[in-house]
Amino acid sequence: QVQLVESGGGLVEAGGSLRLSCRASGSNPNLRSYCMGWFRREPGKEREWVAFLSNEGEATYADSVKGRFTVSRGNAKNSLVLQMDNLRPEDTGTYYCAADINHCGTETFEFGYWGQGTQVTVSS
Repeated sequence: QVQLVESGGGLVEAGGSLRLSCRASGSNPNLRSYCMGWFRREPGKEREWVAFLSNEGEATYADSVKGRFTVSRGNAKNSLVLQMDNLRPEDTGTYYCAADINHCGTETFEFGYWGQGTQVTVSS
């Protein structure tokens, strides 16, 4: 079992930056063994994929965030970071960290572990 906790959300003006973190705990918290994903959900919409980092360290991004967001392993082996730059109002939403040791992709069903989310609000 893995428990994920996100942090770092907040309110920022358009063009600003935020750095989200995801910390893992549990029986096997070494996130380097897992595919790690970030998803977000805007009010009234379905959860959408933002980026993932494979267990081989390869990052893949949604077109909407490519060039502005960077996903990486944190300094601790059980952490993941999402650096978000040049934020836009349409980036507003609840951001979720997800993990899976067997699957990796852009769909929510591919991830077995989820955090509770952290709110990001970008004002225009």
